Amino acid sequence: MSEYRIDPALVAGNHQQLAGYQAQHFLWQVSAGVATITLNRPERKNPLTFESYAELRDLFHRLKWAQDVKAVVLVGAGGNFCSGGDVHEIIGPLVALKAPELLMFTRMTGELIKAMRACPQPIIAAVDGICAGAGAIMAMASDMRLGTARSKTAFLFNRVGLAGCDMGACAFLPRIIGQGRASELLYTGRSLGGEEGERWGFFNRLAEPEALLEQAQKMAADLAAGPSFANGITKTMLHQEWAMTIDQAIEAEAQAQAICMLTEDFKRAYEAFVAKQKPQFQGN
Repeated sequence: MSEYRIDPALVAGNHQQLAGYQAQHFLWQVSAGVATITLNRPERKNPLTFESYAELRDLFHRLKWAQDVKAVVLVGAGGNFCSGGDVHEIIGPLVALKAPELLMFTRMTGELIKAMRACPQPIIAAVDGICAGAGAIMAMASDMRLGTARSKTAFLFNRVGLAGCDMGACAFLPRIIGQGRASELLYTGRSLGGEEGERWGFFNRLAEPEALLEQAQKMAADLAAGPSFANGITKTMLHQEWAMTIDQAIEAEAQAQAICMLTEDFKRAYEAFVAKQKPQFQGN
């Protein structure tokens, strides 16, 4: 098989290496294609700030071009996932802002969710303890969620006088757990326990707290070892087909699958099958 080559000019504009990225407002680590983002303010149950929102938004946007990251794990430090927006550093200042600045903020938070959806890497949220407000939205926007029995997920917006339609919650949550259950959580703001969350389909599965991160990283490593280009196409289609008819979706998937059949990974899988070996995917 001839060596796979890309024009250097195209690489310069579309390939990035993010393993060495120096995060300012959370922890960032990349190992064997798996990036781990750790929200790291454990003394406050890992709340978000204006700065961490913006950095997360920009980092997930850059992941579109990252060639050394194949899957992402999102986790919180200290036994909690994320308590939402910091009461003192976000909620307090918002009370004093006028409409244009408030819209600037809500659009920024929404852009984080858009960037999580748009990056090709599957995102796995490892949820332990408190997972509230914007933290619950980030978990919801991840592709898969692992939880613990002690996790408590709550969409708290109505508890502070706001609508439950925040950062895409009214679009995402019903698709994950159903309209009636989503309505209950968004109207009441009550906590969803880990075992209930697994029964409802919010969590893919539960793990013991001490094994949660390891299991999430193992799942991410399995994905990273797979055909990452094809995985990115799967993620794109999962999101795009929300707005398609069945016939449109079938045609879109026909086109997407034909593209995947042109990849070297497709050839590698066939050749490995013939040789009775496990394919070594490279994402091209």
